[in-house]
Amino acid sequence: MSSEIIFGLYIFALATFVGYQVISRVPALLHTPLMSGTNAISGISLVGSLVAAGRGHDAISTALGTIAVAAATINVVGGFMITDRMLRMFKSKKAPASLPEKKA
Repeated sequence: MSSEIIFGLYIFALATFVGYQVISRVPALLHTPLMSGTNAISGISLVGSLVAAGRGHDAISTALGTIAVAAATINVVGGFMITDRMLRMFKSKKAPASLPEKKA
């Protein structure tokens, strides 16, 4: 294996470990703002993957770029769905409005 692949795997392993440690220690109150920030970063990665897929260097880079576009899109959409669900949990529940009474 070349040193570039080993270095890339090393960085990936470290990023996975640090990411898990950071996310697992986030209090519940900060989770929604963190998800919103993560969605913004995922949007940036979506733009980057679109650029990578559209370059057209060769078939492998286009295929990998397309896979990256699909994964980033799923990540962004899923993140917004989770954030919306969490925000709905904090909304107060209103009592149903009563119908006005008719006068005879």
